[in-house]
Amino acid sequence: MKKVAVACLAVAAAAWNAPAAAMYGDTAACTRGDTAVLVRVGGFKERQGTLRVQIYGSNPADFLAKGKKLRRIDVPVSPSGRMDVCVALPAPGAYAVAVRHDLDGNGKSGWSDGGGFSRNPNISLLHLKPSFNDVVIQVGRSVRPVDVTLQYRKGLSIGPVREG
Repeated sequence: MKKVAVACLAVAAAAWNAPAAAMYGDTAACTRGDTAVLVRVGGFKERQGTLRVQIYGSNPADFLAKGKKLRRIDVPVSPSGRMDVCVALPAPGAYAVAVRHDLDGNGKSGWSDGGGFSRNPNISLLHLKPSFNDVVIQVGRSVRPVDVTLQYRKGLSIGPVREG
């Protein structure tokens, strides 16, 4: 029993001393606690390319429509760990988050690229774009954390992969 307690303390100490994930984007907004989303992205297939985070407003017709995003932040993929991207928002309300991992960094969507959305809906080759209702989140007058797990094409299916 004593060995289990010591092991638990060691794990807790390691977690306490672990470095925080680097933050990208509108870091000042998240640091101040402004109205923002802190998109915490994990599940990278490979550690290369560019990560794009896009925010859409409360109009379901605008979700994923060309030219209708409210904000977009592109950052190089970090060499390891989860990536935290802060996006300042104009006001509290309903928003949707779309994330794309442009694996080769060419700025175009390709079969090897990954993606994900707020609330992590299931997607498939026949249903690549979830409905607005499946991804919408409410953001108040503070920072709203949003976890997104990237999904990639695997043969004839799409799903998360182990960190690469």
